Amino acid sequence: MGSLIGVGLFAFIYAKGISHLGNDPASCANCHVMEDHYDAWLAGSHTNVATCNDLHAPHDDVVSKYYVKADNGFCHGLKFTTGWYPENIEIRDSNRAVTNEACLYCHSEFTSDMRRTAGSDQVNCTRCRSDVGHGTG
Repeated sequence: MGSLIGVGLFAFIYAKGISHLGNDPASCANCHVMEDHYDAWLAGSHTNVATCNDLHAPHDDVVSKYYVKADNGFCHGLKFTTGWYPENIEIRDSNRAVTNEACLYCHSEFTSDMRRTAGSDQVNCTRCRSDVGHGTG
């Protein structure tokens, strides 16, 4: 058990884990596989108005926010440490839902009518606007 805690602590320190508790987008580029995503965000339309947490963490409460951050941190740490990730990184369905809700939250003045007319169907911003944040949109 002590070895497991020691390895976990080492990995947390080596991966600059404490930096992920804050709101600095540069911490997302701690892993070299995320550098292109960070650079794309810097060149994108949300650079001056939204951070990674604004787009990839829930807005409803702090518990949900840090649960998603911990879940992502564990998954990212495991995949990046083992190298078990695809060359073209894809968002998980659970994270796509969080990101979609962030779009609807921040752009509510534009999306409220769409949400009313969609009825029980969820408006899917990320389907048509997948390039926003890490692309040219």
